[in-house]
Amino acid sequence: MTGLIVEHRGPVCLLTIDRVAARNALDAATSRALDAAITAAEADPGVGAMILTGAGDKAFCSGMDLKEAERIGAGHGLIPGRGFGGITERRRTKPLIAAINGTAVAGGFEIMLACDMVFAADQALMGLSEVKRGLFAFAGGIQRLAAQVPRAAALAMIMTGELLPARRLYELGVVTEVLPADQLLERAMAVTQMMLGHSWQAIRNGRELYELSCSMEIGQALAVGNAWGKATLDSADSREGIAAFAQKRDARFVQG
Repeated sequence: MTGLIVEHRGPVCLLTIDRVAARNALDAATSRALDAAITAAEADPGVGAMILTGAGDKAFCSGMDLKEAERIGAGHGLIPGRGFGGITERRRTKPLIAAINGTAVAGGFEIMLACDMVFAADQALMGLSEVKRGLFAFAGGIQRLAAQVPRAAALAMIMTGELLPARRLYELGVVTEVLPADQLLERAMAVTQMMLGHSWQAIRNGRELYELSCSMEIGQALAVGNAWGKATLDSADSREGIAAFAQKRDARFVQG
């Protein structure tokens, strides 16, 4: 695939943006390739989760390929209905974990904000630099900052374009864990594989209920959770999990 490496490590689909010379900026072809790879992983019953990272140690993704944009016009990396890289507007059913190996800038930061967990190398810098190019982060960056980050911190990022270190994004609750670069992918993979030892259906249901709850008032969210919970309590995974606890053994969930 153009600009993208796709690997399967057991139930984990590892996606690596591979455009080091362009600081892993997404041109139109790589954006389409990333969209197609996620669509395939979502449809594959053997894939439980995806990890997204960048090649090299300088950049995770620096957003839109501005050199290509100068030639053919901006916006060709936006996939209709699914957003930049096929990620920022996509409704997913499977977890997407970011392993931020270097700078996550502009559209790269928007992609990061759309992920479910974020592991970041301690030297990584992140932010929305669009204002420096006469743009603003309309593909999800501003919207997700508004939902996740206090106003003063969010607006400073949006209006100045200055980048923040991974540790500051961790303090703001945007990054899950900060660690040395040489441990990044190993740790992201280990956590993802540990997660996938649990019930995949429970993971998906919990993730979906969280997403729905973000846009609901608490009473409505509790009602939805209660309705889903009644079905979950009688599910095969629930019966297996309870039996495994009672019998003091590891649960054997039927995955996929």
